[in-house]
Amino acid sequence: MNFLAHIYLSYDHPEIQIGNFIADSVKGNSYLNYDETVKKGIILHRSIDSYTDKHSITKQCKLKFSSYGHFAGVVTDIIFDHFLAKNWNNYHATPLKEFTVDFYTLLKTNQNKLPPRVQHFLPAMIYENWLYKYRTIGGISNILFQMNRRTKNISKMNYAVIELNENYNYLEQQFTYFFKDLEAYVKLQTTLINTI
Repeated sequence: MNFLAHIYLSYDHPEIQIGNFIADSVKGNSYLNYDETVKKGIILHRSIDSYTDKHSITKQCKLKFSSYGHFAGVVTDIIFDHFLAKNWNNYHATPLKEFTVDFYTLLKTNQNKLPPRVQHFLPAMIYENWLYKYRTIGGISNILFQMNRRTKNISKMNYAVIELNENYNYLEQQFTYFFKDLEAYVKLQTTLINTI
């Protein structure tokens, strides 16, 4: 899953949200350097990624983006965030725009907890409101364009919006089935690690 899903799956717990958000920039055992609750957010993020990668629906959806090679998983994660954002009102009581502004405020007031890589891209993320952009095909196309640039145009992810449009209804339906399973899994995990 991508940024929005990880933040949402932290169930409004600020420290868990921070950990879940920064986890991709925290390598190996360096997560042990963080406060206990942030650390649990990082562990939760890794657990979500592992579950997502192994799920049969995710594997089927990745096949639609197989032409992007090992970037197919990244594309699928971004597309799944699009469907979460598009259908946000089905999942969260707070409107998406308000939710994203609240989250950015949380990050700005906790900048000292963010790894350098996150501190570097955060101003652009806030200015362009990446999380809110996810809700439209135009917004997701822009995100895929930026991701392709980050790979020095090797991934060609900017073209994935073509497959998204061609398989839109199928992918949205599969996301809905998958996300129900993922939410149930995360609720079990957060109970087991006693974080929320």
